[in-house]
Amino acid sequence: MSAPSDFREVSARDVGGAGSEHAAPAGRLRGRRGYLVTAGALAVAVGGGGTAAAFVMNDQGEPAKPASALPNATATITRGDVVDTESVDGNLTYADERTISAGATGTVTWAPEEGTRITRGKPLLKVDGKPVTLMYGSLPFYRSLRQGVDDGTDVEQLERNLRALGYGDDMTVDESFTAATAEAVKDWQDDMGLPETGAVDASQVVCQPGAVRVSAVKATLGSRVGPGGAALTVTGTERIVHVDLDATKQTIAKEGAAVTVELPDGNRVKGRITEVGTVAKASNTDNQDPGDDSYTVGVDIKVSGKGIGRLDQAPVTVEMESERSENVLSVPIEALLGLREGGFGVEVVEGGTSRIVPIELGTYGGGRVEVTGSGLREGMKVGVAGQ
Repeated sequence: MSAPSDFREVSARDVGGAGSEHAAPAGRLRGRRGYLVTAGALAVAVGGGGTAAAFVMNDQGEPAKPASALPNATATITRGDVVDTESVDGNLTYADERTISAGATGTVTWAPEEGTRITRGKPLLKVDGKPVTLMYGSLPFYRSLRQGVDDGTDVEQLERNLRALGYGDDMTVDESFTAATAEAVKDWQDDMGLPETGAVDASQVVCQPGAVRVSAVKATLGSRVGPGGAALTVTGTERIVHVDLDATKQTIAKEGAAVTVELPDGNRVKGRITEVGTVAKASNTDNQDPGDDSYTVGVDIKVSGKGIGRLDQAPVTVEMESERSENVLSVPIEALLGLREGGFGVEVVEGGTSRIVPIELGTYGGGRVEVTGSGLREGMKVGVAGQ
């Protein structure tokens, strides 16, 4: 990054003479947005109105600083955390995509539209005019449940759903399929327009962990379906951000870490990383040779706040923490002076005088940079580039 015309460098000889032990060491500053500032390449103006006013020493090593040459603008040295971040591309989407199969055999007479949210007790689709209903649970219907069937957790799962839907007041929710359970099933079947058999199987019910959102319809109106055939692609209803993170940067993504997400409309919301993939996947771009695959790791982020919207795959920018220095002194980047011999300094302003202190640089972030230098302390004023 080249210095503007009103910036000037300050020689280490001006600070303590040639070969002085106070000369700042060579170093570099890494910027958040990808620019690089090298020692000797940056000189920040400490005067205002286009006039550089860096402090120098006279031949006798005493201050030669008229009061009028003090910087017009100053900033305070603060103590706290300095956080460097990196911005990566992501997409707004929904969690846990999976495929649902229809256990019924026949012709699809109704199917939901993409984006439809379906909750417990509502039909996922209709086959030959009969609904295939969503119920909540982790177990699939792998057998027909009827009176006399062996006890099992799948029976309890069915009874829990019937109770949640308002059926079976006299039914005990346990692992036994009783006469009361059968009566509750018949009442439910009557309301759904199903034959009142008192038995339930996979042709009538599909179990999912919770409410679902339809992301794709595989079994369209009029198509034939059967057991094992893909009917719908669904996701959870929770809005997340997904990032295909370059595998070389996976160390910046940590489960539980806070992030900031910039939405397509420029609104910024808070987020937290909920999952980081453990398997790198090849990501080949259109302009790459087939043998030049790069690899990415999937990162899921839970977002909060209003105005997130419903668009699936909307592009967003995610700001992740890449480096943090805790409880350190820092100054605005505009306070840095580049020394001709290499390294950096700041102009400390005290009362009606000022002096240049060579510094070493640490973490950069949020427009500030970590600094260490002889005699620097929290609350000191340093010159900054004037406007």
